[in-house]
Amino acid sequence: MPDSVPAGAQAKRRALPIDTFDNRTGGDALFRAVGHPLAGEPAMALAARLKAAGKVAVYDPFGAFATLTALQDFSSIDFAGLYGRDAKHVGRRVGRFTVEPVTKIAASGASCVFVTAFDADPLVAQVRHWLPKGATVVTLDAMRIPENLITDKKRYLSTYNFVTNLVLFCEGPTRHTRMVSANYWAGYGAKNVRAWFRLFSADGAALATWEETLVEGVAGFVVDSREISRRFGLGAFDGQLFVHMIDVTGHDVLKYALDFWSDSELTCTHDANPWPADYYAGIPAPEAGEKVRVWVQNCHSCAIPADGVRFAPMGTDAWVAMKAPIPAFGMRAVDMNELLPGLAWPRQIEMDAGKYAVRPRYEVERAGKRHVAHANVERNDLKPDADIAALGPLFGKGFILPAPILPQTEFESVALPTPMARGQASLPLIARFYDASGAPAGERYLGNLPRDHAARVETDKLSLPTGYGHMELSYDFRDGGGGDGWIHALFRFRRRNGPAHGADTSFGSHIFNTALVFKNEPQSYIGRPPGLTTRLFLRLGSDGLDAMCHLIYPASTPWHAKSDTALELHDAKGVKIAEAKIEIPCSGSRLWRVGEIFAAADISRAGDGGYVLIRDRTCRLFGYHGLHATDGRFSLDHMFGF
Repeated sequence: MPDSVPAGAQAKRRALPIDTFDNRTGGDALFRAVGHPLAGEPAMALAARLKAAGKVAVYDPFGAFATLTALQDFSSIDFAGLYGRDAKHVGRRVGRFTVEPVTKIAASGASCVFVTAFDADPLVAQVRHWLPKGATVVTLDAMRIPENLITDKKRYLSTYNFVTNLVLFCEGPTRHTRMVSANYWAGYGAKNVRAWFRLFSADGAALATWEETLVEGVAGFVVDSREISRRFGLGAFDGQLFVHMIDVTGHDVLKYALDFWSDSELTCTHDANPWPADYYAGIPAPEAGEKVRVWVQNCHSCAIPADGVRFAPMGTDAWVAMKAPIPAFGMRAVDMNELLPGLAWPRQIEMDAGKYAVRPRYEVERAGKRHVAHANVERNDLKPDADIAALGPLFGKGFILPAPILPQTEFESVALPTPMARGQASLPLIARFYDASGAPAGERYLGNLPRDHAARVETDKLSLPTGYGHMELSYDFRDGGGGDGWIHALFRFRRRNGPAHGADTSFGSHIFNTALVFKNEPQSYIGRPPGLTTRLFLRLGSDGLDAMCHLIYPASTPWHAKSDTALELHDAKGVKIAEAKIEIPCSGSRLWRVGEIFAAADISRAGDGGYVLIRDRTCRLFGYHGLHATDGRFSLDHMFGF
């Protein structure tokens, strides 16, 4: 059960009283189950049934009532009280009710008992002798979505039953969207994996619904806005695509790469992070001549009120609410130039999302060109950890946040450290720079930066013999400050000559490539720490675009002198067509394009939905991927693995 919110704070900040994700226990399936697009009609029927029943007492064994009534409309019901069984819940205030023990439920005099739980028959049997005599019993099982969408038949609230995500999905005369992923669940033994899709317009209307069965094996799959528009006769649209994966195992998160392109744009981002959070950060304030718009994607079956989402200059409490509500499963681009006038780069923006929205994308428009990037979850469960400052030489550089320095003659590469936890009052940081060969190229102590800092890190004056390399942000406590292991930064790349194409990306720090373990670091995509292997997904380009990749070999302590990295080209069915080997020096990097590594005939055989799997069993690499066009358009974002 979410903690109750004090009345004053509730009026000041209208966050949804739901649980979504806990870094100790993982994702919560309840909000997905009761807020699923297919739960809406059963919820309306359930509400009508309860209304007709007269006085209704609620037995809430697991504290689901707050989430249920936040996401679905049960306001017409004559509730006679709220009853629980957990001693931690009894006595709490939930909405207008104080939770009483279920042993008192008979005194409610209710003619109906509403049990707010799925798989509820055993729960009802346990307390039936405490219920009001003659009362009918109704449970949340009346709100179950169709059985053919359920993976784990034994436990409805299994996270494998609600592997869902939202995709910012747009189609226009010249602008298109392409989602690319892979059936990585097949690598964990899943069979007959399916995907259920519903496309919503910006106002939350359902435009199309369909289902697809994925190819067996670790096969790629693509959803292209052009094909969807043609298939359903939709024309142009701006909206979001709800995706529900079925019969999966091994991973309860849908990961994907997302490309946007037009004559004036080539941009990429990735999965929306399916757990709506309280706060997001890493949104840049507009530079002179820029427009910055934040796409607020409502991931719920309830509307976002006009004051449900707010924005403020980072490091301040000067919150400004968006000016209009957003309907269920709708979205809107909120203009930062209008909402926060006068705020300019390199300042940055914090978003109070109130658990209404998945991780937002923002759009930067400059000189007629635009690109899309994502903000990040700003954690509210982290506090400075004194153990980090005491790691010492055993962990060398400790936490590292690596990012590319693209070829200096063609690109400008800039970093802006971003506070990514509510408890970060300061950021004690150092930036180190490395040539692609792994040779150090200098360092810059950034200081103990305040939360509202505007200290960007520039790389133009570095001497890099190979012409490119990478930067690393790490902690430096010489002037005090605290660290929580959650170093983040926004990385911005701009073409120096020709059209003003750009790209933004952002990510957080980890401990890399050391045999010693500190809490849950070093991490990998599978297995327990230390995470010392690599498995990254690189989708191929389409429409004449070439995929590019910047692989970085960061090491907190000295590790293998060179990586032993395999680049495996797979076709859309997951069949390996070709393989190439590369070596990356420790603390070095490698920038490459698929067309430089593999023969054109092999790339053609890989086809639409083909991909490169990047594998290394000797070290953990960190990667950034993008697309490159011959006219100067490019994209860049960090990669995902599985």
